[in-house]
Amino acid sequence: MRNKGLHPKNKFNKGYNFDELLKNNPTLKDYVTNNTFGNLSIDFSNPIAVKELNKGLLFSYNKISNWNFSDENLCPPIPGRLDYIHHLSDLLSLEKDIKILDIGTGASCIYPLLGVAEYDWNFVGSDISLDSLDYAQDIIDDNNLDSYIELRQQFNEEHILKGILEEDDFFSATMCNPPFYRSAEEAQGANRRKARNLGNNAVRNFSGNNNELWYVGGEKAFLHNYLYESSLFKEKSKWFTSLVSKKENVESLEKSSKKLGVVEFKVIPMNQGNKVTRIVCWRF
Repeated sequence: MRNKGLHPKNKFNKGYNFDELLKNNPTLKDYVTNNTFGNLSIDFSNPIAVKELNKGLLFSYNKISNWNFSDENLCPPIPGRLDYIHHLSDLLSLEKDIKILDIGTGASCIYPLLGVAEYDWNFVGSDISLDSLDYAQDIIDDNNLDSYIELRQQFNEEHILKGILEEDDFFSATMCNPPFYRSAEEAQGANRRKARNLGNNAVRNFSGNNNELWYVGGEKAFLHNYLYESSLFKEKSKWFTSLVSKKENVESLEKSSKKLGVVEFKVIPMNQGNKVTRIVCWRF
């Protein structure tokens, strides 16, 4: 099964090699079966199977051998997350000694792990959830990556960069995968729809705690708050970037960016199978 539309550098753009995945993560064998086409696959509605599959992908990197976090937290799809890292690398192609701020790094710590594994970048990861940061720190410790990744807690849910950035910080770029939904109820409704589309009730496949899934005002409010705060710390990062799921939010963000003195605003399209998203990038 080929992963269509992934970045040319993405090591998973030719699909899943289950023979290799089973070597990387033997636990996956309990979830692999032949699909209707006679090919090895998993039940993608089973959250544990999906997590073990992604472990197999992640363990293909020599630097990563442990990746454990609560089943209540989001399990990120590795190929799609890796695409963001590769597009960021293209954006920073002339930079040296790259250091990234990952906003909302989550329990899985996935962007720092992939950035270190692919490019030896350094990271600061922030999150509002202490539980998520505890899981992320355990992952960092278990893989001996303390020299690459530092974690910081955001104590004020109204802020994104405030309270995280320190006086001597300078980043090559910030990155973020913002919450999509405006409320817990909206997130739960979306989960139920996804479950129905898979023909079952396995809502846990789309698990995630509140701060991972929703933000008051939804994606638009988060992005505009992020944009505004970036204007207060314009000297702290060469680029500010974020995934954006809704096209109309890009247009709104670009209009506001001009008022705040952004000198360059660009959109990097990302097409992954039938899913269309984009990375928005701006600098002052």
